[in-house]
Amino acid sequence: MAINRALLFLFCFLAIANTEATFKKYPPLGRSSFPKDFVFGAGSAAYQYEGGAFIDGKADSIWDTFTHQHPEGKVSGGVNALGVKYYNNLINEILAKGMIPYVTIFHWDLPQALEDEYEGFRNKKIVDDFLDYAEFLFKTFGDRVKHWFTLNEPYTYSYYGYGTGTMPPGRCSNYIGTCAAGDSSTEPYIVTHHLILAHGATPYQRGQIGVALVTAWIVPSTLTSKSERAAQRALDFMVGWFLHPMTYGDYPMTVQALAGKRVPKFTAEETVMLQKSYDFLGVNYYTAFFASNVLFYNNVNISVTTDNHANLTSVKDNGVAIGQATALNWLYVYPKGIEDLMLYLKDNYGNPPIYITENGIAEANNDKLPVQEALKDNDRIEYLYSHLFYLSKAIKAGVNVKGYFVWSFMDDFEWDAGFTIRFGMYYIDYKNGLKRYPKYSAYWYKKFLQT
Repeated sequence: MAINRALLFLFCFLAIANTEATFKKYPPLGRSSFPKDFVFGAGSAAYQYEGGAFIDGKADSIWDTFTHQHPEGKVSGGVNALGVKYYNNLINEILAKGMIPYVTIFHWDLPQALEDEYEGFRNKKIVDDFLDYAEFLFKTFGDRVKHWFTLNEPYTYSYYGYGTGTMPPGRCSNYIGTCAAGDSSTEPYIVTHHLILAHGATPYQRGQIGVALVTAWIVPSTLTSKSERAAQRALDFMVGWFLHPMTYGDYPMTVQALAGKRVPKFTAEETVMLQKSYDFLGVNYYTAFFASNVLFYNNVNISVTTDNHANLTSVKDNGVAIGQATALNWLYVYPKGIEDLMLYLKDNYGNPPIYITENGIAEANNDKLPVQEALKDNDRIEYLYSHLFYLSKAIKAGVNVKGYFVWSFMDDFEWDAGFTIRFGMYYIDYKNGLKRYPKYSAYWYKKFLQT
């Protein structure tokens, strides 16, 4: 075993050395390249990591899993003491290791009980239950957790859960997909409205509150005003759809103009509540897309998927890709996009404190590959290094970036991709008792943080 470990470290050293040779186009970069109070970490998510879906009183969510603390879906339904104990132990262990927990309140796993009772986020009742849940978390864990994200990627939840129907609860119009029910023209806007209100209603506690939004940088496909406007519309419908009301109290004019009466209205009181309703902003950045103007718009089969009048692609018609392809068909490597996006947020949303809450690359899960070979994730090292380089440039340009979290800590269940891909810096051997092995990227990240 000692020999095997020595060989593993040798292989890792050689891999890091070889990978660093590819960084010659970038200046030297390390922990010291960032502000002293800058936070570095790695991400995880309950449903994607924890397993044990049918033990300790865990109840179903719309992902057919569970909500630990409240099997009935709401505080009034009772508290699962074993669930509370689990998270108390987890938080205490994190603190004991000298780390700081950054905790998400809602990451898509809506209790199935609430979906059955009143249609979940399609009903405004969800705001009160969300508020009760948040207050319970603050009361139970707030003495140790000081950084909270109300929502993670609400765009993904609304767009894919109610627009395309490709994620739970799987609702869409029949001209979009094979969903049993749904309306892709209205439900995504209703669900988004209630998600935003749930965020805004969450009370401030002893710590700080933020929200984590999925993003992408959008590059005009051609050097024309039509492509540039298409890129801006795409940003408005992905980022501005949520960030604009959370900053300014209402939806972007682009969204209101193109979706019209399908976009719910905020009351005057709600507008005041929502304005600058976050202490910090979480940004999940993976990739970028080309945007081109859509000449023809279907006025019959209306859908949130086409309301932005923009066509987003990773590869142009002439075959030019926006970056290096990966194991996911939507994730092409475009590191400069993180700098461009940071500058965009600074210029358009008041330069808020920003944490990069997710940034990473997927590799295919090849069951036939020996573990020792699977640990050689040099592409991940280069991906992380290049993005950190452009992030450091954004900071030097005055963007108020406070932290960076790699996605992800370990390989995980990656939602609709299941176990077919791996995002982790730690390899999980699914065939042999879920044993964990550090990949080369884990050793590189450790070295980076010591530099």
